Parts: sequence; C-alpha cells; structure tokens
Amino acid sequence: MYDIQIIRNKIYEIRGTRVMLDRDLAAMYGVETRVLNQAVKRNQQRFPEDFMFQLTKEECLRSQIVTLNTARGQHLKYLPYAFTELGVAMLSSVLRSETAIEVNMGIMRAFVSLRQLVALPDTSNRLAQIEREISRIKEEMNETLADQNDINESTRMQLDAISMALAELQADRPAEKPRKRIGFIIDDK
Repeated sequence: MYDIQIIRNKIYEIRGTRVMLDRDLAAMYGVETRVLNQAVKRNQQRFPEDFMFQLTKEECLRSQIVTLNTARGQHLKYLPYAFTELGVAMLSSVLRSETAIEVNMGIMRAFVSLRQLVALPDTSNRLAQIEREISRIKEEMNETLADQNDINESTRMQLDAISMALAELQADRPAEKPRKRIGFIIDDK
C-alpha cells in the first residue's frame, strides 16, 4: 500500500485539472507504462476527454513534471497521458489485479485528502492571516529603511559641516612670523 503523501506528490495540476501521469500510475500498479496505455487503448470508450488526455509537446517542454531534453535521441518517444481523478477511478475497472485495487484506493484517498485540504475554511483564514503579517512586516521594513536613510543623511550633513569648518580654520590661519631663537647667546667679542 502506498503512502498518501507519496501519492499526493504524484498529483499535478495541468490545464487547471488535478491529474496523474501514466508513468507514475504504471509504476504504482507495477506494470510498464506501455502495458498500462495498451489496456487503456483497448477500452478507449471508458476514457473520454474529461477522464484522460495526452499532453502536448509544449506542455512537456515547459512542465516541471515531464522534462524533455532537446538533444537528438534524448526525448520521449510518446507523449505521456494524464489521468484525471475520474480516469484513475476508471483504471480500476480496466486493471483487475489485487495491486491495482489497493493502489486505486490509495490514490482515491489522496485525491480526496487534497480536495479536503483545499476546502478547509481554516486554510483560507490562515492564508489571509499570513498575508496580513507579511504586509505588516513589509511596512516595518520600509519604515526602518526610511529611518536609516534619514540617519545617514543627517550624519552626512554633519560630516560635511565639520569638513567645511576645518577647511575654514585652515584658511584663516595667520601667516607664520619668524620665530625668535631660544637659547644662550654667546658673544664672540
């Protein structure tokens, strides 16, 4: 039996719908992706567009889920299929092994838990609270930076004033008079 958290990590949102990819489902069911897709093709009437769709090359290229390398021979031969929650449920009628039944129950539980997680009223309240907290912190940071800028400006003005005062003192210094010699004067006479 699969852990619901592991299954949740295999549920992606593509075209605004939560889906699972054929390769992930095949791995969970313990079959090759090719075998899973063959079983689906033999029962095509059970999988309308709202149950399953094939990803486009563009979706695969920009998706973080399916990475296609652009080098020659480094791409997928077949574009993957994405199964919606209804499509995954229908897979249980196509794949009739004990493993498929157990895995399907786990997948259905994962979809339901995701739906419940999103639907929790506490989640939206918590999100609003976090947004308010972030706004408050942003305002405080802006105020702190403005205060720091004011201090820097004030300090800069004081340093300029000191520099100017020193320059004036240096410019106003009287010319030096010749000094008297200090010491004993010896008369040679």
